Amino acid sequence: MINIDELKFDEKGLIPAIVVDSISKKVLTLAYMNRESLQISMEKGLTCFWSRSRQELWLKGETSGNYQHIVSITADCDKDALVVVVEKDGPACHKGTDSCFNDRVWDSDELSEFSMQGLYDLLVGRNEQRPEGSYTTYLFEKGIDKILKKVGEECTEVIIAGKADDKKETIYEIADLAYHVMVLMVQMGISVEDIHKELASRHVIDHKVKQEKMTK
Repeated sequence: MINIDELKFDEKGLIPAIVVDSISKKVLTLAYMNRESLQISMEKGLTCFWSRSRQELWLKGETSGNYQHIVSITADCDKDALVVVVEKDGPACHKGTDSCFNDRVWDSDELSEFSMQGLYDLLVGRNEQRPEGSYTTYLFEKGIDKILKKVGEECTEVIIAGKADDKKETIYEIADLAYHVMVLMVQMGISVEDIHKELASRHVIDHKVKQEKMTK
């Protein structure tokens, strides 16, 4: 851990803070902090910024209810910029969107972004639009029993590949299983955030158990 005194604020006493969603890893916004707002952020565990337009402290969510609960704050190698990882209660942008970064400027023809949240959103779209000829549409139209059957089949395939110690095949089968599990999630209205929170709660429990064992 570094001390706040080691950070390099600019000539106006500000340091840029890039806010990132802890679940989707999406960049939510770029804001600025001064020493006071950073201290408030660390004390409250909520993002507090310095508004350059209003020239005042700004506790995110104080009026909208869209608080950002801080998971971590990390400085870059030059200690003149921050990355603030948060769990958010609502939209990050004042326009009501999830992130302030929505208008694409350029996309690669060869490379593409991938995330579990992106896949989940795609599956939600498939469920709502039901495009003809889509395998995902087929699963949703067949319903829960077919989806569960496929999840079971893919579980078996993972076990067979793992037992054979075939790493490449196991990766392939785990990917198949992950896809079908996410179809099940969409079918049941379970979000990626729901799973994230459940796993996070288990991490805390596991950490506490380890700590208790170490003190015995």
